[in-house]
Amino acid sequence: MRRLFVFVSLCLCGSALAQDFKPVATISEIMVAITLPYSDALLYIERNPPTNDRDWETLQYQALMLAESGNLLMMKGRAKNQGLWMKDAKLLVEAGAAAVKATRAKDIQAVLALNEQIVTSCVTCHVQFRPRNRRER
Repeated sequence: MRRLFVFVSLCLCGSALAQDFKPVATISEIMVAITLPYSDALLYIERNPPTNDRDWETLQYQALMLAESGNLLMMKGRAKNQGLWMKDAKLLVEAGAAAVKATRAKDIQAVLALNEQIVTSCVTCHVQFRPRNRRER
């Protein structure tokens, strides 16, 4: 019984907390301020490869922010729908999380191998939801 009480209490607290989230940035602002620069840091790693622990740590934080930008896109008030939008945002989170793992391992080849996954996560969403990329039907 006590476990049930704890579980219900946690659910209620989580529900109350979720209602406190209020989007501040627009989707476009998230893309410009977070997703684009942090994905570029990973996609173009060969232009400015990390040479020391501090560089790798910076790249790791950039990968974390890329992953978290996908979570921001899934927030109520930003999510366009529960179907393709959520699927595409989750792809971005997964690509970012894989990049975090690669940067923690300080594996430049693993980061480079993620290029297609990162680009695909962006392109699949843009084809569906970015107005100037949609074809007239």
